[in-house]
Amino acid sequence: MNRILIDTNIYSCSLRGDPDVVDVLRQASHIAISAISVGELLSGFTAGGREKENRAELAMFLDSPRVALYPVDAGTAEYYSLIMNQLKKGGTPIPTNDIWIAAVAFQNGLGLYTRDKHFSHIKGLLLL
Repeated sequence: MNRILIDTNIYSCSLRGDPDVVDVLRQASHIAISAISVGELLSGFTAGGREKENRAELAMFLDSPRVALYPVDAGTAEYYSLIMNQLKKGGTPIPTNDIWIAAVAFQNGLGLYTRDKHFSHIKGLLLL
C-alpha cells in the first residue's frame, strides 16, 4: 500500500525504531497523519520530560515531502457519524479519537496503519 494514514501508535513505534514499522513507512509514497493524532502526540509531549525535543522531531516528520497533515472538517464529521452509528448498532464501541482517525481515512481514501485491533470493528475500513 503506497498511500497510508498512520495512527498515533505507528508514529511512536517509528521513533523507537521498530523495524517492521520503519520498513512499511520507507515503502510508502504518501504518509498521512490526522490532526487528531497530532493532538494526541502533543498532549503526550506536554506531559513528558522531552517536550521540546519531541516537538522538534514531529516538526521534522511533518516537513517531509511524503508526509501530509490531514485536518478534520465537515466532511470528516459526516464519516464520523456513519462510523459511530455503525459501532453503536454493533455494540462495539471504540475510543472517540479513533473514530475520528478512521473517518479521516475513509474521507481521503487511505488505508489505516495501526496496531490497535479495535479498528477491525469498523466495516469497510482498509487496515494495514
